[in-house]
Amino acid sequence: MRRLLLTVLVLNFLLIAPLWWRYGEIGSFWLAWEALVIAPLMLLLPRGLLRAWFAAVLVGWVVLATLANVGTAATHMAFARPLNLYLDIPLLRSIYHLLEGNLGQLIAVSAIIAMVVMLLATIAGMLRLLLPTVAYSVKRLSGAVALAMLVFATTLAALELNGVRVVDNARLPIVNTTRFQWQQITDTHAARLAFSEQLATSPIEAQALPGLEGRNVLLTFVESYGISALDTPRYADVLLPTLADMQQRFEERDLHVVSGMLKAPIRGGQSWLAHATALSGRWIDNQLWYRLMLNSEHSTLIDDFSATGQRTLSVMPAITMAWPEGEAYGFDQIAAAKDIDYAGPSLNWVTMPDQFTFDYTQRHLLGDTPVFAQLALISSHAPWTPILPVIEDWSLIEDGRIFAPWANAGDPPEVLWQDIERVRDHYAWSVDYAVKVTGRWAERVVDDNTLMIILGDHQAAPLITGDDASLAVPVHIISGDPALLAPFMARGFVSGTVPLFDQASSAPRMSQLRHWLQADFGEQGRP
Repeated sequence: MRRLLLTVLVLNFLLIAPLWWRYGEIGSFWLAWEALVIAPLMLLLPRGLLRAWFAAVLVGWVVLATLANVGTAATHMAFARPLNLYLDIPLLRSIYHLLEGNLGQLIAVSAIIAMVVMLLATIAGMLRLLLPTVAYSVKRLSGAVALAMLVFATTLAALELNGVRVVDNARLPIVNTTRFQWQQITDTHAARLAFSEQLATSPIEAQALPGLEGRNVLLTFVESYGISALDTPRYADVLLPTLADMQQRFEERDLHVVSGMLKAPIRGGQSWLAHATALSGRWIDNQLWYRLMLNSEHSTLIDDFSATGQRTLSVMPAITMAWPEGEAYGFDQIAAAKDIDYAGPSLNWVTMPDQFTFDYTQRHLLGDTPVFAQLALISSHAPWTPILPVIEDWSLIEDGRIFAPWANAGDPPEVLWQDIERVRDHYAWSVDYAVKVTGRWAERVVDDNTLMIILGDHQAAPLITGDDASLAVPVHIISGDPALLAPFMARGFVSGTVPLFDQASSAPRMSQLRHWLQADFGEQGRP
């Protein structure tokens, strides 16, 4: 009898615990009907090869469903969406590199080994519980209880499957997860075929942009800069004064700025999907679409500006490994981390501070000929520690060794992340640093011949913004020539550095940016 109860409790916990994490509460889910079916069934089956194979299949199903539910809880926390096995398996490598960057290789590898050991121990423990030396007999009390439990649970599980919920706190996590993931696989496969056909039959042709001929165009992505950083009071108290100061400094230098919002394709991470969306003019909200787009030789803003006569440049300080996607885009020059001569310290996941990236770009990469440059900033990437100041005298930056005092400043991630309220404060300070230093750099490089587009790549994770935050990100467009900003004003942007918050829900998609540039600065936009 004790074995039966222990087996039910263990199975029930494995199946229900991920739901507690996913929904942030314990009270709504207490019982997994499958636990009350699998445990008595296996204990009643007679010994033999068939029972062993059946146990292996059931344990495998339980483990896969549990891992999928843990994955769903994690992706909801990070990206505000459920796990999609069809799309998300390739992200495991990125997760490892994020752990390695924040915690170090030793801790990252140790954590993975610990998880594998825990998984194998769980599998072994379940097999031991489900395969007793002597099967339960219905002639004994323990066997009779197991049989009654099996009949009772099977009956109520069948009712649950048919939409009749007898017990409010009971669910079928294995069945529900299997159905959901299978539906996602079939839906995503169909969507893949449709997207591939769209790429083939409805291409976006490369188009010269004569309205920007001879100009420098700087497309600058600020990491995790979502509209919640401006319309959530605890973050707005930090960011809005910075934007007000930025606007005043621009005015003193005869620079003009307009602001609006765009909807990013993702939340919480996968910044490269936002980059791809803005560059391609397609809504790229998952890794598969990203690969399909790049493999299709789809034209992008890089092709548009190449046709206009600009040199094309991508500055990617977060890229520390081979990046074949950059070659697929067709940039004339790519400056990844290894290509940037930085002698300062890495700052947890951040390879170099944004201020160094800007300074190095200005001194070594922009050059004297018209350029289209994409810059992807990283200082406001999690774990949001340490917090750096803006160095007012840019001549001191040089090779970056000036940042050495901040190598061990502040709490390390493993300490900071024990207190979510402190994490939220650090998020605000990190984004404030990124926005402030971006504005200061704009003062240095923007003139009458420059169009600088500053935009967030995506909202931060739900633990920062809440589950119901929109997809909108701020966009600031700066130039010394007000004529370059007029088309954006006509599309609903407003003068100044603060967008209209009430337009977040109706903000256009980020993919529209390329279409706007083609319409407003291409041949069709010329008078």
